[in-house]
Amino acid sequence: MPHFALRAACALSLILLVGCGGATATVEAPAAARYDVLTGDLDAALAGTWRADDRARDAARHPRETLTFFGVTPDMTVVECWPGGGWYTRILAPLLRDHGQLISGGLPVDDERRGQYERDFRAMVAAHPELYDQVRLATLHPGDFLTDIPDGSVDAVLTFRSVHNWIRSEGHDPNDYFRAAARVLRPGGVLGVVQHRAPEGTPAAEDPNTGYVTEARVIALAEAAGLVLDARSEVNANARDDHDHPEGVWSLPPVRRGEGMTDQERDAIGESDRMTLRFRKPLGAPRGDEADTAQGGA
Repeated sequence: MPHFALRAACALSLILLVGCGGATATVEAPAAARYDVLTGDLDAALAGTWRADDRARDAARHPRETLTFFGVTPDMTVVECWPGGGWYTRILAPLLRDHGQLISGGLPVDDERRGQYERDFRAMVAAHPELYDQVRLATLHPGDFLTDIPDGSVDAVLTFRSVHNWIRSEGHDPNDYFRAAARVLRPGGVLGVVQHRAPEGTPAAEDPNTGYVTEARVIALAEAAGLVLDARSEVNANARDDHDHPEGVWSLPPVRRGEGMTDQERDAIGESDRMTLRFRKPLGAPRGDEADTAQGGA
């Protein structure tokens, strides 16, 4: 294991102004505060001061166990799909910064419905180069499904609570997202999925509108893209969640949307019940463009 160097924070400058009537000290308006960042270490990433507001969710989201289950290591090339507010990015970016590569497969900044998520995410990235200067920005959306990422070049593709949006977005084919993941993965590479879980047998027309999706549906989408289910984990399961709430998963923490539930009821359940699935691209699979040729494509 190589030694991972501690990166010193940039010092903020102070300007001392001396007036005619006496000395007064003023502080120049600083840029965004910088953090001391120990790269390449999962424990250090989880403990980073930049995650002070995030750690309240660790007990529900189990990032250490989840990333370990997906097999993420500091030397990997990883695509994070639709990072949203960057909760997992704030772990993955320092973990992969110096010895691997994090690629954000985000939304177009001009997307009518969700572009603000991407604009806010990019503002966060720009504000803290000591964390995010090696993050590569890509797009995962109709018209640009990771098109600038070479076939078979990625070790892992990760998606956290996004599959329901891929399914329910009008005019979007959820298969395209899974095909894009399969195309960029190297043979043997991993697709890691964390998703709000509907009880098996939930009608397909109902589940994504509540945020919940059945495991069977996610597995079918991944298998249709040529991936195989490698393992399941119950690390993000929540037996207190009965999957029946006025606003679906958004009734629960951290969103707490709508009426029909008290804060005590929401807190008693916690965050949603979630599946955690690991898929692999078969070792003998073509590397993407080869797959098109094998199927008779141009």
